[in-house]
Amino acid sequence: MNLAHLQETRAAKITEMRAATGNPEQFDKLEAEVRALDKDIKRAVTLAEFERQADAAPDASLNKELRSYSIAKAFTEALNGSLTGLEREQHDELSKGRESRGVMIPTSVLLETRDQTVGTNTAGGYAVATQLGGLIDRLRPTLAVQGMGATVLSGLTGFLDLPKLTGGPTAYWVAEDGNTTESASTFGKISMGPKTVSGEMQLSRRLMLQNAVALESVLRADLGFVLAQALDKAAIAGTGTSNQPTGILTAITESATVSTAVSDIAADLIADLEVDDVMGTGAFLTNATLMGVVRKLKDLEGRNIPASEVFHGKPVTVTNQVAAIAGEHPLIYGHWSDLIIGYWSGVDVLLNPYHSDVASKGGVKLHAFLDADIAIRHNEAFAWKAI
Repeated sequence: MNLAHLQETRAAKITEMRAATGNPEQFDKLEAEVRALDKDIKRAVTLAEFERQADAAPDASLNKELRSYSIAKAFTEALNGSLTGLEREQHDELSKGRESRGVMIPTSVLLETRDQTVGTNTAGGYAVATQLGGLIDRLRPTLAVQGMGATVLSGLTGFLDLPKLTGGPTAYWVAEDGNTTESASTFGKISMGPKTVSGEMQLSRRLMLQNAVALESVLRADLGFVLAQALDKAAIAGTGTSNQPTGILTAITESATVSTAVSDIAADLIADLEVDDVMGTGAFLTNATLMGVVRKLKDLEGRNIPASEVFHGKPVTVTNQVAAIAGEHPLIYGHWSDLIIGYWSGVDVLLNPYHSDVASKGGVKLHAFLDADIAIRHNEAFAWKAI
């Protein structure tokens, strides 16, 4: 039996139990069957989650190969018009069936806008040779949704329609030898199409010459990060306008719960999904401000209440990508595999040494483009409330 069939069978058994309250023997028999079904459902949910993770897991051998991919080498060779090796193979593979204006880089390798220079030292630092080690990175917000289990579709071409079942057939009680009434399932679809997010940065000539380790760190950590951050924000709160995808906080109407305590609101959000028969592993997403409030909650004796109790044992991810709304902080609960992230390309990077900002300085301007979209398989799989 699949998960849906198990859940339907359980619901039918519970209906029978209500009718059998005056028959203890029958009631006990049905209770045992329901408990057995609960175990089957738990196993089916666990198996479905493992299968989803296996489908979403990238090929291990490919990951191992991409560890040797050098963005700095790809850029340097692209400027000279002579890509070679692994970088050439990846560019050719990602460019199949689509136009590339620069060098194509896998999203797994490179996924804000700022200028990168070696630095200005008014005390004469440029006259002193300095060995650069690993780059000290800047502080960044957590990129949340993909790590929470969003479904990733990569290598897409053209527009994508995902069919979904919106309604099932109806059951009827009929007399002996009576005719049943015909009914049918109904179907809908969610549509996805490429939307382009872009980032730009400037590299100085000296940075490119001086330290390949620092350059590689800058390109991986900064250029790709701005695109990933934009995609993460869009998944959470994209407006659906101005070329943005539509995110959870826009697509889903805010919960109508009248509860005011965080724990009660969390319980109501969990119930919102369960009422709509959304089963599986759910998790909360919120920001640091709301989580700071939760950590200060105390019981009547002044003892701190564990966050795990406030969120009823559900996992919680904290990221400042969840922005405040009119001074209130959203708490989102969802079955995150129902959030779909589609990629239509690798990261297409256009290297422009002729831009007016860099041409006279010997540097290069990088323009990065990523084609992606966000979709929600079932709106019922998410609920949120600003607190």
